[in-house]
Order: sequence, then structure tokens, then C-alpha cells
Amino acid sequence: MIKSQLISSLKSEKFPDKIVCAFVKVPREKFLPKNLNHFAYEDTALPLEKGATISQPYTIAFMLKLLKLKPKQKVLEIGSGCGYVLALLEEITLGEIYGVEIIKSLAEKSKQILKELNYPAPFSSLRTLQRRSRFQNNYLGKDIKQKGHIEVFAKNGSNGLLSKAPFDRILISAEAPSIPEHLYSQLKENGILVTPYRNSILQITKNKDNIKIKEFSGFVFVPLITNVQQPISLKTKQPP
Repeated sequence: MIKSQLISSLKSEKFPDKIVCAFVKVPREKFLPKNLNHFAYEDTALPLEKGATISQPYTIAFMLKLLKLKPKQKVLEIGSGCGYVLALLEEITLGEIYGVEIIKSLAEKSKQILKELNYPAPFSSLRTLQRRSRFQNNYLGKDIKQKGHIEVFAKNGSNGLLSKAPFDRILISAEAPSIPEHLYSQLKENGILVTPYRNSILQITKNKDNIKIKEFSGFVFVPLITNVQQPISLKTKQPP
């Protein structure tokens, strides 16, 4: 399958335009080992290293849809792997995107790939932000897209990322052993958490007075784990 065929497939599934456009913009092959580049636009999960995978495009799009992403949101992905979904999140929101990946070598590779693709790291100071803004306006034109930033942490993400909380959205990219109630405190009011759970995907919405959970069945995942001896990333199949 070539990229245009994958994009046509996502369009036929009626995914929102902003999600489809993100898949158009982000080159999946850049996040893969070179020997797998010719499989980049197959609608399937592919292996990375140490048991990790880059997830199936259909399943990624489905989870992004459940997140109901909005501009300039702060989003956390737990189990961020090679950084592909982080790039999609940034393209959709232009917001603050944070990834946590337990496999250190994979986290470092994702940082390098994102840097090579010109996804901004966090600004080190207000002065840096002002200089970049002046450069964009003076030399690149005032119509240039103002990106957010992506920051990747090499650590166990099972307890979230308290130092950057609260988040508008949290995405867990592998099957949780239980409904992750301990992460609700890291969600803003009206925030949404999307997680695999028991061969389903849960959409969990935090309101002022309650928690609402919707379940979407028909998926297969590997488990979210807390040590590097085991695989961590999402592996799914399209529901019937």
C-alpha cells in the first residue's frame, strides 16, 4: 500500500479532516527502521526494537478521534515509542505535547527523529521564543504556522507525568492492567483519557461531578508494562 491509498482508506472511514491531514503531513517511514520503509503505509503495526511497535494507522486514528482534540491543548502520551503519534498530536493541536517512553534508546531515537523533522522542543526561555517569533515574521512570513512543542521523557509512564500535569488529554498506547483511576487527578476538568483495556478502547471523560466511561470493543493490544525487559508499545487489529 502507498501513502495515498492509506489516506483514502482513512477518509473512507469518515475520520475528521484534521486527523486525516495530520496523517498526510507526518511521514511514517521516518519513524521506522530503514529495512521496513517499504511497509510504512501498510495498515498494520510494525516492529521497532525490544518488542516495541509502531501502531496500526487505523487504530491510531480511532484513538485520536476519541480524544476530541482541540487547538493549543496540553496532551500526554504514555508509551510514546518512536514518536510518530506525538507528531500527529502536534499537527492536530499545535499544543504542548508530552511523551513518556520506558525504553531509553527508543525515547532518544524519537527525540532525534522529531528534531530532524523540525518539530519544536520546549523553548528554553522567553527570550528564545521572542527571537524565534521575530525570525518567523521577518524572514519566513507572518502566515507561517505557529507550532507548539514536543517533549519526550525516558521513564516509566505508568504513573503519568505529574511534573507537567494537569493535561487536557491523556493517551495510553498499550493495554492498562486496570482502569487507570490514579491518572484522573492529572486530567483537567472536562479532560479526556483514552486507553486500551481488556481488548477494548475506553474513552474516559472527567466532569466536575463524575467520570463517564465509554467502551469500544474489537481491538487487541500488548500490555503496558513497567520494566524494559518486556514489550511496551501498542499492537492492534482493526475491529470487524
